[in-house]
Amino acid sequence: MLILIVGVSGTSYQFYFGFSSFMAWRTLGLGSLFSYFNFRNLFQQRGTNEIDLGAHTIRSHGAALAKNHMHDWLILLLLVVIEAILLAIHPFRRFVGKEMMVDLRYPMKDNTVPVWAVPMYAVLLPIFIFILVYIRKRDVFDLHHSILGLLFAVLITAVLTDAIKDAVGRPRPDFFWRCFPDGIDKYDKLGNVICHGKASDIKEGHKSFPSGHTSWSFAGLGFLSLYLSGKIQAFDRKGHVAKLCLVFLPLLVASLVGVSRVDDYWHHWQDVFAGAILGLVISSFCYSQFFPPPYSNDGWRPYAYFEAMQETNSNTNAAGNVQTMRLQSMDPQSRCVNGEVDALPFSVQQTTGATLDEMETGRR
Repeated sequence: MLILIVGVSGTSYQFYFGFSSFMAWRTLGLGSLFSYFNFRNLFQQRGTNEIDLGAHTIRSHGAALAKNHMHDWLILLLLVVIEAILLAIHPFRRFVGKEMMVDLRYPMKDNTVPVWAVPMYAVLLPIFIFILVYIRKRDVFDLHHSILGLLFAVLITAVLTDAIKDAVGRPRPDFFWRCFPDGIDKYDKLGNVICHGKASDIKEGHKSFPSGHTSWSFAGLGFLSLYLSGKIQAFDRKGHVAKLCLVFLPLLVASLVGVSRVDDYWHHWQDVFAGAILGLVISSFCYSQFFPPPYSNDGWRPYAYFEAMQETNSNTNAAGNVQTMRLQSMDPQSRCVNGEVDALPFSVQQTTGATLDEMETGRR
C-alpha cells in the first residue's frame, strides 16, 4: 500500500510519499506467505523443540534394531506363505442359478489398474517417501517402523481379503461370460450353472467379495496418509486446512482405484466398500503400533524415538551425577569458591585455634 500525503501551504503543494506501510506489508505479508509454502521445512516438526539424536542411523543402530524386531520380520514371512496358499485355494463354489445371471452378464474387460501396479503405488511409493524422510531426519527408528508397519498393514489386509474371498465365493459381475464364453448357458437339474469356460477365469470369477485392489490400496495409501498427517502436524489446531490436501491425496488415489473396479465390472459396489473399510481399519491398527496418533503433539515421530531420547537423557544425567560425586570426594582444601579457598576441615581449624591461644598466653 502506497500512502500519499498532501500538504497545502498557500498556492503551493508539497507531496510526501510514505513507504512504511508498503515495507511492512511486504515483510509481513509476502514473508509469511513464502514461509508457509516453504516445502523444505515440510517434514520439520512444529511446536516442539526437536532433539537430534545424531547417532541413530542405519549404520550405527540399523542391525541392532532389525535384530530386536526379528520375530516381526519372521511373522511377515509367515504372512507371505499364508497369502500364497490362499491364492492357490479354489474359492467356494457358490450356487449360481439362471435367475441370478441377470445381474452377472456384464462384459469382460481388462483391468484399468493392472495387478502389478498395485504394489508399486501401495508399497514402493510409500517406502520411497519414508526414505526421503530418513535422509532429511536421519532417524532409523522412523524408517524401520514405518516400513515394518506398512508391510504389516498390506500383508494382513491381503491375508484377510483373500481368506474372505475364498470363503464367500461371490461371483463377479462378468461371471456369465467367464462361465459361458460362447454365450450358451447350461444348468444342471438343480438349476446350478455348468460352466465350460476357462478354469482360471471361472476360479477368478468367484472372487468378487471383497475387492483386493481396493483393500490393498487403502491399506498402503491409508498408512501413508496417516504417516504424512503426523509428519506435517496436520491436526496442530492452528487452522492450516491446506495441509489436509496432502493428507487426503493418497486416499483420493485409493478411492479412484476402487471406482475403477466397478467401472471395469470386476466388482460390485459392496465389494469395493468392504475392501476400503478393511484396508483403512487394518492400516490404522498397524500405524498405532509404532506411532502416536496424528493429532498428538508427539505424532511427528515414532514411540521408539522418544524412548531412545529418554534413554539418552537418563545416561546424560547419570554421567552428570557421577561427575558431581567425584568433585565432592576431592580434597576439601583444593576446592575454591569465588576464587577464595573454601573453609578448612574442622580438625585443621581446631589445631590452628589452639596454637593461637597458646601464643597469646605466652606459653610459646
